[in-house]
Amino acid sequence: MTSADYQINSPAQRPIAGATNWLQRLQNVSIEAGPGLKDIQNFTNQLAVMIKAGIDIRSAIVGVADQIEKRKFRRIVEQIKMDVESGKSFSEALSRHGNIFSPLYINMVRASELSGNFAEMLGRISDYLAEQMETRRMVIGAMIYPAIIGTMAVVTTVFLLTFVLPKFTNVFAGKEELLPMPTKVLMGISAFLRTYWYVLIGGLVAIGAAVRFYIRTPAGREVWDKSKLRLPLLRRVVRALYISRGVHTMGELIAAGVPMLETLKITADVSGNTLYKRMWTSVRSAVKQGDKIVMPLSRQGLLPRNVVQMIAAGEESGSLAQVLGDVSDYYARELKSTIKTVTAMMEPLMIVIMGVVVGFIAMSIILPIFKMSGLAK
Repeated sequence: MTSADYQINSPAQRPIAGATNWLQRLQNVSIEAGPGLKDIQNFTNQLAVMIKAGIDIRSAIVGVADQIEKRKFRRIVEQIKMDVESGKSFSEALSRHGNIFSPLYINMVRASELSGNFAEMLGRISDYLAEQMETRRMVIGAMIYPAIIGTMAVVTTVFLLTFVLPKFTNVFAGKEELLPMPTKVLMGISAFLRTYWYVLIGGLVAIGAAVRFYIRTPAGREVWDKSKLRLPLLRRVVRALYISRGVHTMGELIAAGVPMLETLKITADVSGNTLYKRMWTSVRSAVKQGDKIVMPLSRQGLLPRNVVQMIAAGEESGSLAQVLGDVSDYYARELKSTIKTVTAMMEPLMIVIMGVVVGFIAMSIILPIFKMSGLAK
């Protein structure tokens, strides 16, 4: 037996060798997220540019796949290429990956294959996805600053109650009758936080989990969606977002030649709110029975009256897609303006709230000290 054999078969060395093999296997494992909206938009845009340049769909897919960095998305695109090579249409190949490409995307591609404006439609889809990303970026950006200020307020309050206020406990000892009620309340809260902090954290986690579970139920989802439309500062943003998304989706699908019933079904599915989904579903049911679009829209009350009137005019004149596009553009501008206005209002409001909280705690500590100093004199 060689020394190498002895080292491998030695009982003392087996755990080390096993651990080494396990680490090597672990290094080969790649945890990678699936494609995001930005990846799909880049894929669509590059595909549109290549096809407009006269490149056939198969070669265009190959060219785009070579530039995709995410391996998971690259494998999906390669599967699409193989499906196209086997004789399937591009929309059929996309439909096999419905968890990646939305029904809106697939139906617009399918309509363009029938109408012959494939490259143009890919460009429109790319623009649509870019607008969705811009809207998402604006909404998230509007929430970042208030979230930072709110977090700072909570951290500062906890720090004052758990580290600063306890240092004055000995000063106030034996003089509780001289303390004002706010100071007594804060001292009680401080003692609770320092003694039962784990109960508070556990309770907050449990409440958060319960709320999240409730929101995932149909009843909870409806309550959550209704509350978003009633928030004092954010309801204008939320309403403009849902209106813009709905009419934009519907306008794009109608312009692409997608049948009205399918258009309304997709519009309902991508609405993002149970109330607006119910509205578009009721419109679809009415159209299926031979009614016009405007009647159920006016009954729901979720769209402004002028928007309903514009849709009615577009339906009568046969220019519904154009009217929906104009309404979508208006609400996209309204959304941007509203986000800027709400952000400008929330910044000073959050600062004032933070100042009031911190100032209240500071005064609750300082005033008793001044009072005791006066009595000592």
